[in-house]
Amino acid sequence: MVATELSEGLYRLGLGRYQAYLWRDGDRATLVDTGEVGSGALIVAALAEIGLSPDALERVVLTHFHDDHAGSAAEIAAFGVPVVAHAADAPVLRGEVPGPPPDFTPFERELHARTAAGLRPAPPVAVDVEVADGDVLDFGGGARVVSVPGHTDGSIALHLPEHGVLFTGDLIAEYEGEIIPGVFNLDAAEAARSFRKLAALRPTTACFGHGEPAIGNADALIGARAEALA
Repeated sequence: MVATELSEGLYRLGLGRYQAYLWRDGDRATLVDTGEVGSGALIVAALAEIGLSPDALERVVLTHFHDDHAGSAAEIAAFGVPVVAHAADAPVLRGEVPGPPPDFTPFERELHARTAAGLRPAPPVAVDVEVADGDVLDFGGGARVVSVPGHTDGSIALHLPEHGVLFTGDLIAEYEGEIIPGVFNLDAAEAARSFRKLAALRPTTACFGHGEPAIGNADALIGARAEALA
């Protein structure tokens, strides 16, 4: 199985060493991130598992431009699916400018060399809809775009207040049972401020770019870590 149902309408997609998420509204769906290059077939398989085809996708939202999140965006866009991303990351996704590299700590440089080994560059993809902080997308009862710079300039999260669901992108991660700030950031101090911004939303369920989602207790877990960052 590629698709794991986390709650009604919410699915986690296992894409090899990376992951993405799907929100379903009846016979329509929104994909959040796409995994690395070559994950398109797995995404199609996940849709089939829950009785949908690529035609059911209304949009794919990219939380940021990194290759493990946007790698298969062009594959999914080829089905006629509109691509949504923050205006600050859109030029990188389109291939117009190179993406700025993270400000690695020595530990992160070694970690990145291991965890991103063999990761291929994401092909350029057209960004059909550029969003900014506070924009609302028409799924999940109204999905609010939350600008969370620090990991990349155009990193975004998606908040579904009606359902208490938060897609965090890489601002927050889970590792060995602990909630941690994401690594490989452009600006660690700004990423910490964005972390606290997400904690203030008090989500019930948090879907992290990396690691196990927090189901039913995200508020307490993220809030506790945010206090430690203060």
